[in-house]
Amino acid sequence: MKTYFLPAVFIASAVAAPSVRAQIAVPSNVPSVRAALDVLKADNAWTLQQQIELTQIPSPPFKETTRAAEYQRRLAALGLRNVHIDSVGNVIAERPGTGNGPTVVLAGHLDTVFPQGTNVTVHRNGSTISAPGIGDDDRGLAVVLAVARAFQKSGVKTTGTVYFIGDVGEEGAGNLRGMRYLFGKEMKGKIDYFISVDDAGLGIASGAVGSNRYHVTYKGPGGHSYGAFGIPNPIHALGRAIAGIADIQVPTSPKTTFNVGMIQGGTSVNSISGSASMDIDMRSPDAKSLATVNDKIIRILHQALEAENARWTGPRAAAAKLTMTIDTIGIRPTGAQSDKAPIVQTALAAAHTLGFPTRTGASSTDANIPISLGIPGIRIGGGGEERGAHSLGESYVETPNSYLGPQWAALIVAALAGAR
Repeated sequence: MKTYFLPAVFIASAVAAPSVRAQIAVPSNVPSVRAALDVLKADNAWTLQQQIELTQIPSPPFKETTRAAEYQRRLAALGLRNVHIDSVGNVIAERPGTGNGPTVVLAGHLDTVFPQGTNVTVHRNGSTISAPGIGDDDRGLAVVLAVARAFQKSGVKTTGTVYFIGDVGEEGAGNLRGMRYLFGKEMKGKIDYFISVDDAGLGIASGAVGSNRYHVTYKGPGGHSYGAFGIPNPIHALGRAIAGIADIQVPTSPKTTFNVGMIQGGTSVNSISGSASMDIDMRSPDAKSLATVNDKIIRILHQALEAENARWTGPRAAAAKLTMTIDTIGIRPTGAQSDKAPIVQTALAAAHTLGFPTRTGASSTDANIPISLGIPGIRIGGGGEERGAHSLGESYVETPNSYLGPQWAALIVAALAGAR
């Protein structure tokens, strides 16, 4: 995951895969699991084709319906059970277990950050495939399909039930609404392990980066820049606030960040605006650090309001005092999970079995919800490489070993669900 305004900020810490001792056996020698891994390697082109085709179905924030319907069709075509779309739009498919083993969810998110009308036509130049959303998270959606297909083709049997899910609302203002509904209602109390495949690469996020996001607006009567000069100006108040926020000091460990990502306001160059607003994002894997920077920013917002109102005196200024509103865009919970947790150790052991190194870290993804609830959850990459996530120039690079992403997801799921 990336360090700019993204669904996931990845903060890595060194954990050497060869030194791990999984508490859950990695079933790489089970014949059906071995066969599934072989299918994923041999049919890697099929996985990439799913990724390309899904990318070209627009899925803007809160408008995932068309892609969800197609994803439902593809999951059903694989022969999975009870394939349906829940009340908020999550696509859910069931692969029943043979006994009473753990229930495992493998998920990718359906939504992208791009608004309606964005051109999502895929362009290919050798091993580089470009289009908005091609990596985040069409790679994840393709991996989920590929693992389900490989399990079906190879006859993998698990004691626990596995759910393959395409969920809504992971990005931005979606505020993890798909996961909130899944864990709060649709499958409340039923999930033992959760794996999110989000983006490319081969990293693990075992911790949850929490975030607070606000839309802040300063308002006043506005007026002519010359005729009404001398009254408080919402844009000036906004500028005072931004300047104050820019000077905040935050810890580097645990990594804590803030950003003014969008600003709006103004009518013309010769008008005192009637309003000015901005969107603010704060993040940290540590709840205390997040609360501290949040408190500082709230204080600065009020101080900016007071300073701008105090700057101008006289009856006209007194009648034109500014007001401020702070609306919540989204609150993502933080959460800590030990790297010794069985789900993390299993993922590390699976990576070691497949022959590649990986590291743990913290991110802001769908896995925030289960981790914050104390339910074992991780985010893993789907293999290959991604460049320019959340930009119109986003691209996915098909590497010689990109099949390792789907194999990794399959081996983790097989281990956690008790493949025999």
